[in-house]
Amino acid sequence: MEIKTRRDTSETSVRKDDEEEVEEEQPLSPAARVFHAPEFNCYVISVIGIKKKIDPDVIIEGLKQTLIRHPRFSSKMVSTSVGNKKRQTQSWVRTNVVVTDHVIVSDIQTQNIENGNADAFLETYVSNLTTVPLDISKPLWQLHLLDLKTSDAENVAVLKFHHSLGDGMSLMALVLACMRKTSNPDELPSLPNQNRSSSRSSRLMAGSRGDSRFLWLVMVIWSAIMLVLNTVCDALEFIATTMFLKDTETPIKGDFRFSKSKRMCLVHRTVSLDDIKLIKNTMKMTVNDVVLGVSQAGLSQYLDRRYGEKKKKVGEDQDSKRKATDMPKRIRLRSALLVNLRPNTGIQDLADMMAKGSTCRWGNWIGYIVFPFSIGLRDDPLQHLRRAKRIIDRKKNSLEAALTFVAGKFILKTFGVQVAAKIINRALSNTTMSFSNLIGPIEEISFYGHPITYMAPSVYGHPHALTMHFQSYMNQMTISLTVDPTVISDPHRLLDDWEKSLQSIKAAVQERDSRSLD
Repeated sequence: MEIKTRRDTSETSVRKDDEEEVEEEQPLSPAARVFHAPEFNCYVISVIGIKKKIDPDVIIEGLKQTLIRHPRFSSKMVSTSVGNKKRQTQSWVRTNVVVTDHVIVSDIQTQNIENGNADAFLETYVSNLTTVPLDISKPLWQLHLLDLKTSDAENVAVLKFHHSLGDGMSLMALVLACMRKTSNPDELPSLPNQNRSSSRSSRLMAGSRGDSRFLWLVMVIWSAIMLVLNTVCDALEFIATTMFLKDTETPIKGDFRFSKSKRMCLVHRTVSLDDIKLIKNTMKMTVNDVVLGVSQAGLSQYLDRRYGEKKKKVGEDQDSKRKATDMPKRIRLRSALLVNLRPNTGIQDLADMMAKGSTCRWGNWIGYIVFPFSIGLRDDPLQHLRRAKRIIDRKKNSLEAALTFVAGKFILKTFGVQVAAKIINRALSNTTMSFSNLIGPIEEISFYGHPITYMAPSVYGHPHALTMHFQSYMNQMTISLTVDPTVISDPHRLLDDWEKSLQSIKAAVQERDSRSLD
């Protein structure tokens, strides 16, 4: 496998002569400083499938008109010693951007790629990117353009950002703000309507009609009591997790007490969003409920196989029939669910920021929910859905995400970045994995005139051997796994188990529906 990198030497920048023009300086937020700490040096990476051959010049011109007009993407990080030089301040300093310094057009030697092996080549290429840090003397982002035909795209683009630029949700919203509808190049992508908490508020308000005001008041008081109780319980669990409460040592849990893997592996799989919506509508759930339930079922199947293979390897249970399951009866396996706490900033606001220089909220505004997965084989696969929904409904009636965000800010201001990074690292290390779900466009969109087939965002650098990201787009859902290959050497088998679990749950839902109609 041979890769040669070509850079255009023409002057495609916002540079004026050779003068280094510095426009303004802004201190890094505490959260951004944490993301630069050695214990928590995180990157966001997104693989984007393109329907046609990429024209680098068109992409470069588009970036000049959009992305580099965002302050974070035209600023470099500068560290300055203060006082006795033991303490340093970090600031974003605006600089002139040479776009071609950030756009890497990879000259891939296709003769070295065997037929049908382009997908593996892409995975290796992206994995290699995780071992190379970004140059801090320039704005902390890159775009790699690959003239590589894979099983689900004609060409591929790979975006890489340092997490200090913003949280993953705001960064992906910014990427969408750089795109346009394929059907109308002047229109921004359309996202599904989100009515957060609308169902809960409508249930409460329904009681205020007619003569049911007393019932409505009781419901409000009960909801407030449960909110407080749930928040207190979640806060205590988070404190215990930070101090001593560890997940079970399973085949997917990494051990980051000594060192983290320098290389991560990123794989993805696209499934039908219509299948997920069918389950959602039949079970009266949300897409997120379904995704969590299917993930629980898929992880259970995967771990059952891994435990069985482990016993076989050490020579146990070879002379008798295998048990129904080789998994331990009790497994504590929790995920850190990322929650966006930012007041709604639409992609229109971000597009206006780049086009008109207007302002909007930006930065790392994320909290965490510790979500316990119930691992085990179930006779009825719908049990995975019901349990996931029950837990996430309780978590919605809690201020856990906001509490973790506020607690993080307090620790940062009180004890400093290094202590905060160690505490966050320890808390996450005691859980097993990370999980997030992003809502994408409902119509086909184009990346500077290049129609997109899929988007597969992810993150690495945090202390988890497994991270699951879900990105919807049109009528499909892309599952992205970021894994430590020294812990999970077969991520495609986990994707297989996830997809099989989806089909199993879909079949169970359809069977239940057919029985109810009889």
